[in-house]
Amino acid sequence: MRAPAAAPRRHRAQCIQCTDLQNFFQPQKNKKTHGKQPNANPVAIPSDFKILQGAVVSGLSNGLINGAIQWFLLRGETAIPVSVDGITNDQQTVLGMAVPLAVSLAMVLTVIAYVTLRAPKRRFLPSGLWLTLKHGVFAFGLIVAAAVVWQRSMGTVTVSLATAVTVLAVVSGVVGAVVNDMTLHASLLRQP
Repeated sequence: MRAPAAAPRRHRAQCIQCTDLQNFFQPQKNKKTHGKQPNANPVAIPSDFKILQGAVVSGLSNGLINGAIQWFLLRGETAIPVSVDGITNDQQTVLGMAVPLAVSLAMVLTVIAYVTLRAPKRRFLPSGLWLTLKHGVFAFGLIVAAAVVWQRSMGTVTVSLATAVTVLAVVSGVVGAVVNDMTLHASLLRQP
């Protein structure tokens, strides 16, 4: 009996998974296509309108979900200051709660938007990781700057629970929409 012959050398030349080592971190290849030619119908690159439409949906859903979470967390409070005059304090403020909310949302939503993107995209390492860190720092700086300007111009203002939850919902909605839009525009590989 003759042993089965090894796979021909031609297999490696035709198999996209065997030859495409530079895109190792991209989960776009299906194991069922091993040994076959790549799909002739590639995924289309979304238009700017579709990206904007997805960003609006992401912003609205994040605003509603995080608004409900913040209402649940703050439901026992009657009056909450927007900000106070001092870096260290033991009092909860609206903009003080907005900082970790915005930073965590920016970083998590960047990764989610990158992973769910089905069009040709840049590799996650280093491009996607750098984008995640950049969005976190951007959100931190923007919210802290807004809090400083608010405190400098308006002073300590106390608001109701509904107003505080609305502000936090708007912050999370804007972060969700902007991060989704920025991530998709920065991650897509566009053909010249």
